[in-house]
Amino acid sequence: MNVFRRKMATLASVKQARKVVCIGRNYADHIAELNSARPKQPFFFLKPSTSILLPGEGPVIRPRGVDLHYEVELALIMGKEVKDLEADDEKAAFDAIDSYALGIDMTARNAQWEAKKKGLPWSISKGFDTFLPLSNIIPKSALPNPHKIDLYLSVNDKVQQSDNTELMLFQIPRIISDISKVFTLEKGDIILTGTPKGVGPVVPGDVMKCGIKVDGKEIEEAKIEVAVEESKSTYVFAET
Repeated sequence: MNVFRRKMATLASVKQARKVVCIGRNYADHIAELNSARPKQPFFFLKPSTSILLPGEGPVIRPRGVDLHYEVELALIMGKEVKDLEADDEKAAFDAIDSYALGIDMTARNAQWEAKKKGLPWSISKGFDTFLPLSNIIPKSALPNPHKIDLYLSVNDKVQQSDNTELMLFQIPRIISDISKVFTLEKGDIILTGTPKGVGPVVPGDVMKCGIKVDGKEIEEAKIEVAVEESKSTYVFAET
């Protein structure tokens, strides 16, 4: 064994990510179901690292007044700093990835719609605590071609999302390139690569399960099972 080999990210280090960058509208059928415009280049936004919910940390909490939706996504965990990467440098893009994970980008959909309608920022719709359940860390060797894996998510054992990453409008090197030309990607940063069609609501009492299959074989590290509970906070979402 090579004792000098770079250590793979740990769940503890993932929790310390300085930023989580989310790619929006990266699957055509998802764009259609939300009646959104198809982007001409990768479109991205930030989600606070405090929204990360690691395996075993508890349920997703639905704030009162929120229409809560799920969005399953492949996550990239960066292993080195990346700045001004060219999209055609695929080797450098993949070399910069430490490992993968599966994530659920939870969204307060009514808050997002209101923000879009009024031209307001929609950080609130993505940023509540527990709004990013993550799987265990997936080694790169488990996903030799991340552009050809099956993502799925079920609610109460009924499959709601099931599609292949080959449907991405913008692939991973282009995603990393475009982000890195806007702000420097740092070691430990997380990138969510977009969600396929089938997004929808969950309510307290529901249980979400999701995972990744490669050539029909389940990737054990990718499995997530997480329940939804109602918030006990005094906070209630209201129109701005």
